[in-house]
Amino acid sequence: MRWVLRSKIHKATVTDANPGYVGSITIDSGLVEKAGLMEGEKVLVASNTSGARLETYVILGKRNSGTICMNGAAAHLIKPGEEIIVMGFELTDKPVHALNILVDKRNRFVRFLKQPKVISRLEA
Repeated sequence: MRWVLRSKIHKATVTDANPGYVGSITIDSGLVEKAGLMEGEKVLVASNTSGARLETYVILGKRNSGTICMNGAAAHLIKPGEEIIVMGFELTDKPVHALNILVDKRNRFVRFLKQPKVISRLEA
């Protein structure tokens, strides 16, 4: 069994930070759905701006709002205006074709990103 990338929101912009909240990342529910993530799911968040990386869980934000809000301790590491990648993983022994979405600077869906072909060890 391996952890493999299953979902990714690429080039999202953090719209808000709430260090007083208990924790998590609030994401526009339309983007959560489009990327194949789910409420409460553990995600890895990487900042393309600062290089910060952290694990947290998804809270659903208002649909089509473009909301990407860092909450709790995460708000001290990743700030509004930073460009981030949000990644969900799956533990499996089978190939997974991840849903990777690209968003614009206002966190509106642009398109699905094409995935490279999964190569088995026998083909390598």
